[in-house]
Amino acid sequence: MAGKNILPTYGLHKGSGQARCYVNGRSVYLGPYGSEASRIRFGEVVSKLLGGQQIDPIASNRCTTGDSLPTVVELIQAFTTYAEAYYRKPDGTPTDEIHCLKSALKPVREMFGFTPTRDFTPLMLKAAREKYIENGWTRGFCNRSTNRVRGVFKWGVENGLVPVATWQALTAITPLKAGRCDAHDNEKRVAVPDEALDAVRLRLKQRNRDLLDLLLLTAARIGELLSVKWSMIDKSADVWVVVLEHHKTAYRGKTRKLHFGKKAQAILGRYEHVQADARIFDARRDTFSKALASACKRAKVARFVPHQLRHTAATKIRDTIGVEAAQAMLGHAAAAMTAIYTRKTDRLAQETAAAVG
Repeated sequence: MAGKNILPTYGLHKGSGQARCYVNGRSVYLGPYGSEASRIRFGEVVSKLLGGQQIDPIASNRCTTGDSLPTVVELIQAFTTYAEAYYRKPDGTPTDEIHCLKSALKPVREMFGFTPTRDFTPLMLKAAREKYIENGWTRGFCNRSTNRVRGVFKWGVENGLVPVATWQALTAITPLKAGRCDAHDNEKRVAVPDEALDAVRLRLKQRNRDLLDLLLLTAARIGELLSVKWSMIDKSADVWVVVLEHHKTAYRGKTRKLHFGKKAQAILGRYEHVQADARIFDARRDTFSKALASACKRAKVARFVPHQLRHTAATKIRDTIGVEAAQAMLGHAAAAMTAIYTRKTDRLAQETAAAVG
């Protein structure tokens, strides 16, 4: 584009105190912010760009450390490139794992980015874990985030960026234990009371109210329900069936089906005008979650999240029909089950949907 400034600017990376600039969307670290050396390095980068030379952020960052070994920030940059290509759904959209990885790696990068990977120690990873706790993360998420960082270093061993001894030392860190750390645990998820559901339902707009009711009738995840299109629905029987191509456990070879009984069909009927290849509900998970939270506040009831509606539906099905019926609606059958059991599960889910949904 004419007039666009393609040259980088000299800036501060607050987490590390390093000067940096961006080249092709990647950070190039220049040395201590404000130092003469960092200004010289910045001038070299600009001169190379003006001369048409390619800048390799990984090699440039290594120059700032004076060490021939990769640094932690180099490892993170290399892994991020790999992860952004690997953690994708079949339709090419990124999975939520990318966001979790970036959150877990941020304190590591900010505190120890210029540490050579061979010098990264368990105490450093525990220091990053303390940041997780300060951020208010739950104990389980702190432990999972710590494991994610370990996984990055394991990937580094596999690809020659991390000495194996570094990763082996990180495996010695024990997980945070309940009642023995400052990280909190979420309260146990419980079914939402009918009175709370009724109060919230009155304070939701029609589309969100329909989503709430469908979640209760189908025991679906909100993401599953929002992905449904008319072209996906098999209406050949009394209970409509949707086979989901993209779902939480698709990578394990599992099949996930949603079943819509008469009540659910009546709700969907309000959206017959939606084109066959468009999503029936043009909404986002976070938008629906915010609408629920706002309705709970206005109704003066305990806040609940969309996934609790799935738990609520399963609880009611279990109490009225039985455990197997709830299991069938939730889609908890293992991928390795025999074809006979799979047919039994499908039949039970259809019978349950006909009875409750």
